[in-house]
Amino acid sequence: MDDEVFRALADPSRRQLLDRLNADNGQTLRELCAGLDMARQSVSKHLAVLESANLVTTVWRGREKLHYLNAEPINAIADRWINQYDRRRVELFADLKTVLEAETMSDNDFVYTTYIKTTPERLWQALTDPKFTEQYWGERFETDWKVDSEMVWHHGDVAMAGPGQVVLEHDPYRRLAYAWHHITPEFARAVEMSDELFEKTSREPLSKASFDLEPVGDQVKLTVVHSGFEPGSAIREMVSEGWVQLIADLKSFVESTPELAATK
Repeated sequence: MDDEVFRALADPSRRQLLDRLNADNGQTLRELCAGLDMARQSVSKHLAVLESANLVTTVWRGREKLHYLNAEPINAIADRWINQYDRRRVELFADLKTVLEAETMSDNDFVYTTYIKTTPERLWQALTDPKFTEQYWGERFETDWKVDSEMVWHHGDVAMAGPGQVVLEHDPYRRLAYAWHHITPEFARAVEMSDELFEKTSREPLSKASFDLEPVGDQVKLTVVHSGFEPGSAIREMVSEGWVQLIADLKSFVESTPELAATK
């Protein structure tokens, strides 16, 4: 995958497309083509290369296909072997990693794609079974996973529930979506949230977290989308960094936990 990323970044036209997404993330093909001295077919081919290298991920919104930057390959390069390079190269990759993780999404969504060496069944179990979510996340869910069923989030000894905190979509081994939890006084105290931050986050509407699973060979392509934030959302700022670490923890957990059973 590293070679594929380097090949994708080697072309100046593809870097130009990444620059445009960095400036205004979540664009359609038509929007990306606007103002470029490239044919629509050429742009499509370059986007296919970037998507194959996992530098771009796509999300369908109705009939529109939106393109987003994806920082996961850069994170993987940095984590695995960036320390083998000299200081100048380390600095260059650190700059690129920072750029790709910048909060520039035009519609304020968080979108992140990774590949996990597992099966959809095992990954689904890791996402829904409370005995596993508590191990890599520190959260456990109390629900029957039926659409519109209440979800009670447990963070240590703190339980969080409330209006709208429900399962939104449930298509086993393919797609899961649910409302993010209410920010309660008990949760705020447990995570040592300041009074000012609690006051702001507790007033925000509930957002939505979704997980799309797609088998690719011996791996599963996992796309996480967290959406529904207000402009200037404090929760958006909090979860954007947290999701990157959480998805990395999920990947490590799934790939190293043999007791995850591929049961249907």
